[in-house]
Amino acid sequence: MIVRFGYVAMSVHLKNASPSQTMTVKQFEQIKDKEAAIRKLERIAVSNLENCYRLLKHNLAHDITFFRLSSKLVPLVNHPHTEGWKYEEAIAPILNEIGEFITKHQMRIGFHPDHFVVINNLDEDLLKRSIHTLIYHYKLLKGMNIDPMHRCVLHVGGAKNGVVEGLEEFIENFEKIPKAIQQMLILENDDTVYHIEDVLYLGEKLQIPVVLDIHHHDIHQPKTFSFLEVWDRVLETWKHSSLPVKIHVSSPKEDATDKRHHDYIDVERLMRFLTSIKGTVEQLDVMIEAKMKDEALIKLMKQLQTRHDCSVISGASIKLEGN
Repeated sequence: MIVRFGYVAMSVHLKNASPSQTMTVKQFEQIKDKEAAIRKLERIAVSNLENCYRLLKHNLAHDITFFRLSSKLVPLVNHPHTEGWKYEEAIAPILNEIGEFITKHQMRIGFHPDHFVVINNLDEDLLKRSIHTLIYHYKLLKGMNIDPMHRCVLHVGGAKNGVVEGLEEFIENFEKIPKAIQQMLILENDDTVYHIEDVLYLGEKLQIPVVLDIHHHDIHQPKTFSFLEVWDRVLETWKHSSLPVKIHVSSPKEDATDKRHHDYIDVERLMRFLTSIKGTVEQLDVMIEAKMKDEALIKLMKQLQTRHDCSVISGASIKLEGN
């Protein structure tokens, strides 16, 4: 079984390379000429994407071909102040260049929109804003000439009326979403409301791939379950995807019930999990959600080099021994 590691959005090694530079609403309003304010937003967006390109080149130098892009590449997108802004025209050249690089080097990229993107809320305005945000991510992927299918991770959302009602509200609203956006989504279990079996209920019913977050699962899980049965069900949700199965990995900052992410990854916890699923899939993509970003990945790879239960096959991937 091949395991490929990736990390999230920003590097602690690469200096002055933030892909999330922004402009506040107040700063926008202080520029009296709206066209001038829009042009400034476009310059920031292009700068963010240029930094994103630098990050991808940095990743390639370390054999990292799995990466989550920042959702903040275009500031104030879909804000009332920028209504009608054709931001995709301004960023088209750099987006196309990034897309060619990703395709050439066979990288896997994706997004994880912010928590305010909620599908299971019956408030029509909130759902509309969420769909607009997802369309923005869709446009970014299309601008890179990357197939948007299964590129956007979402949590199920809130549970104002209870978990069961929340699941049914998700199903109801999912039918209101354009087909192309439906196909872009993948779902993740959370650490508070929707455990892995809740998410699998939606994944199986709506044919959405499910991402297992093992930190969230350790903190919040069904009272009784068979992990191997759950894992088999997770794998089934990926059967119709062209992408390898993906999971999220992070470690608690302090004690085992701490929801906060540690700077680095607990290698023993990770290897116990990988050993338990060894041989169930040919390739597994593991997204590292650690505060130290690429440094957490690099440190993990150094730790894995000293082990006997796996072999390092690149700067960011291993092969589990025995299969």
